[in-house]
Amino acid sequence: MHALNEDERSLIELTRGFVAADVAPSADAYERAHTFPRELFDQLAAMDLTGLPFGEDVGGSALAQRVSLLVIEELSRSFLVLGMGLSVHTLATWAIDTFGTAEQRERFVPDLVAGRSLGAYALSEPESGSDAAAMTTRAVRDGDHYRLSGTKAWVTHGGVADRYLVLARTGEERSRGISAFVIDADQPGMTAAAPESKMGLWASPTAQLLFDDCHVPADRLLGGEEGRGYVMALAALDGGRLGIAACAVGLAQGALDHAIAYAQEREQFGRPILEFQGVSFLLADMATRTEAARALYRRAAERRDHAAGQGMFANRPGAGTGYSTSAAAAMAKLTATDAAMQTTTDAVQVFGGAGYTTDHPVERYLREAKVLQILEGTNQIQRLVIGRHLAAGTGP
Repeated sequence: MHALNEDERSLIELTRGFVAADVAPSADAYERAHTFPRELFDQLAAMDLTGLPFGEDVGGSALAQRVSLLVIEELSRSFLVLGMGLSVHTLATWAIDTFGTAEQRERFVPDLVAGRSLGAYALSEPESGSDAAAMTTRAVRDGDHYRLSGTKAWVTHGGVADRYLVLARTGEERSRGISAFVIDADQPGMTAAAPESKMGLWASPTAQLLFDDCHVPADRLLGGEEGRGYVMALAALDGGRLGIAACAVGLAQGALDHAIAYAQEREQFGRPILEFQGVSFLLADMATRTEAARALYRRAAERRDHAAGQGMFANRPGAGTGYSTSAAAAMAKLTATDAAMQTTTDAVQVFGGAGYTTDHPVERYLREAKVLQILEGTNQIQRLVIGRHLAAGTGP
């Protein structure tokens, strides 16, 4: 893996300072209030952390994705809502920046990169989750507009985002009949339902988007051509899965940090519980699992950066979907999120009864870890993706 240079190390230190001063002290309050931390997101924007992997021509920092993922990992170490929020925002922005026309890039991307607009991604539907090609939300061309009708589900930032990337059916063929649209939050005919009541991530609204004969200007069709949306969505999901992997590693590391600190302080039988083999072995497994996941997602990010450097994503949906991106991203997401689930479970065990109370953040980390095995494609879907690449000879 690449070693960080001085500027990249400074970026990570900047992020850690922000987390220590502003994120960690306020995370619990945002969670208990079920309030999206827009103020923290605005601070990320002020520090130029919302546009790290995007080109300077749209106001970004032109850094490798592997570097931007380190920022997401650091944020998730204390507040998954913020790390995951940046990941989802980046996913939506990347798709518009990569596949949009020159006019669309100039019109939409700079505000997203600068963090003046918060992005969201609407692919799933109530009856179309893992089988995304079965979506029924429909967009019908009507002169210089499209009329959208249907429901999108499980939209992170639903109701608080400023700009949505929405997938809808424009033709009858399953995957080839899907197109992507860039839709602003104030578009008449589109409304957000009440947020879902969730196990965790209370400060991150997840909601349905309802389209009732929503008239969307034709120039909002991403790329200016129908039928390309599905492969755009898959290419964007590869990057999104790496973002979730980084979130998972950050969450696992945060749980491990708290568990070690508690095990050093908590005494039983006259000595710290860290000195007991049963606890120390548990922590050793947690640390090893987390570090292995970190290495895998960072290696996958390097593969994706290499693919981008070779122009494999340059406005060509479906390009670059070999093992170097898709299977590697699936492996990273699968491994990291499973590791986070086990590590947060073990962290609660280290705390014992105290870990089951809200007095310590590890109970929140455990509740949050579960959704990471579902987001951006369930871990069963990740295994399906990996298996298909193995069968096709594009696996390792």
